[in-house]
Amino acid sequence: MKQAKFFSILGLFIAGFTIQTVAQEQVLPEVTVLAHNYKYLKSVNTKDAPEPVKLLERKASAYDVKKSEFYEDDYDTYVVTFYLPEGYILAVYDQNGKLLRTAERFKNVQLPQAVRIAVVQNHPKWKIAEDTYLVKYEDAKGGSMIYKLLLENGNKRLRVKTNEKGEFLK
Repeated sequence: MKQAKFFSILGLFIAGFTIQTVAQEQVLPEVTVLAHNYKYLKSVNTKDAPEPVKLLERKASAYDVKKSEFYEDDYDTYVVTFYLPEGYILAVYDQNGKLLRTAERFKNVQLPQAVRIAVVQNHPKWKIAEDTYLVKYEDAKGGSMIYKLLLENGNKRLRVKTNEKGEFLK
């Protein structure tokens, strides 16, 4: 009886350990953000952004120019591009690795709920055919996010722009 109890407790322990290790495999890789690039991530507010956007923005903020193969003390700025099939980030760094500005473009990414709700409320019979997510970041000004949408209603097409809050822009 004691032996059966021991094996059942041992089995539960092994099963619990196995479940825990499987769950750990699904965690995103850790990214170390340089102290002077935290402002970029805070400014572009990636909380509602789709995973491809978050991934590239974290890579751009963690990129260390000084460790790159093309780094030389002679240059004041460095331009680096980060690509994914969904989009890209063009980033400009200074000689110390500080992120000065970015131009970001992503196509057909998942839209934030505020944007989807705004489109449904303002254009109820229209569907979103295409979207382009644009981000511009400047160290002094912060970030601005714009969604360019192509709406369709039968044969009719309409192009609109919104910000991340779902407010329509002219």
